[in-house]
Amino acid sequence: MVFSERINQLAAEAEIALAEHFARIDRVAFENTQKVMDAFREHRVCDAMFQSGSGYGYDDRGRDVLDAIWADVMGAEAALVRHSIVSGTHALTIGLFGILRPGDVMYSVAGKPYDTLEEVIGLTGTPGDGSLRDFGVDYEQTDLNEDGSFRFDEIADKLRAFGKRAKMVFVQRSKGYLNRKTLSVHDIGKLADFVHGISPETFVVVDNCYGEFVETLEPSALGADLVIGSLIKNPGGGMAESGGYLSGTKRAVELASYRLTSVGIGAEVGASLGQNKLMYKGLFYAPHTTAQALKTAHLAAYIFEKLGFDVEPRWNEERYDIIQTVITGSEALLCAFCRGIQQGSPVDSFVTPEPWAMPGYSDRVIMAAGAFTQGSSIELSADGPLRPPYTAFFQGGLTYESGKIGILAAAQSMLENEKDN
Repeated sequence: MVFSERINQLAAEAEIALAEHFARIDRVAFENTQKVMDAFREHRVCDAMFQSGSGYGYDDRGRDVLDAIWADVMGAEAALVRHSIVSGTHALTIGLFGILRPGDVMYSVAGKPYDTLEEVIGLTGTPGDGSLRDFGVDYEQTDLNEDGSFRFDEIADKLRAFGKRAKMVFVQRSKGYLNRKTLSVHDIGKLADFVHGISPETFVVVDNCYGEFVETLEPSALGADLVIGSLIKNPGGGMAESGGYLSGTKRAVELASYRLTSVGIGAEVGASLGQNKLMYKGLFYAPHTTAQALKTAHLAAYIFEKLGFDVEPRWNEERYDIIQTVITGSEALLCAFCRGIQQGSPVDSFVTPEPWAMPGYSDRVIMAAGAFTQGSSIELSADGPLRPPYTAFFQGGLTYESGKIGILAAAQSMLENEKDN
């Protein structure tokens, strides 16, 4: 691919300006890699753990040790890591249905959860399909303040009003399809302490997607009861081909395991079917791969801000997930952005993405993803709903170099679109 002189010059300027931020990202990646390797040594990882289980999967040593390693890395009492979890939404659904019972309240304190959870909760969809609402679980919501902080006074009032019905306080760490700031682990830790101080029996549950290994601690290390994510995002390191995880207190993980399989069986079964090695290898790569995605996001913020677009976070701000937003301002520019990302991808670079009505989304969505693993968000990808202000949500890049190519292609595609129109 050949880029214009203007685009190449912007990239060169960006890398000079971002040198300090890239160095900080490398320091975090080193500390997280140390943590992963310490856990591997502590649990004596060996080749035998990569062997395939079958059938019920009783005594699958590799599976059980991976759960223990994951708990250590996440700062949790227990963890459940399975290749059979098909997506982040699936992992979250396991956690929600594992904990919530008829008459309980699911209380979201960071605004509306990600679009694909709307039908799970029962905010949209057809009554009788099996949502939480169908099972008598109520939903309440408090938005964040304009500065991205929690509304602690309102949260306290609602928790006291709900009483014992306040079974779950739900927090989405990342912005999803909202134009808001991502929450830091420190912010979530303060919330967990606050909630437990008022309602000790309430489970604080965190959608941790896109946030793993961006900081040196995870929410379960600072008091969250259940932390949930997908292995084809940050923690799979670009190696895991499917899967998800749930980590937290022993009781919360146990309840989730009963939903994954059945009550009384839980995490005791589940054949690894040859996937253990990829999940171990993915966890090993995860801190480094996440760092590559973070560097790519910083580069994108710098270039598109200089081109006159509103971005969040800005290029010189600290980050708490790998997502970068670019407010394109029009359907044409959003589609041009995604076309550029697709052209700059290693797989399906010849494909032209088009908006369509994806299952689970209330608006038409355009998605660009030239990934080795279908739907893998840690690889170079971008998407956005076709609604004002036409925000592109960008994430990933298995390597900084490939991510850079994708960003330059997206910028050039948008400039060409503006020129043509």
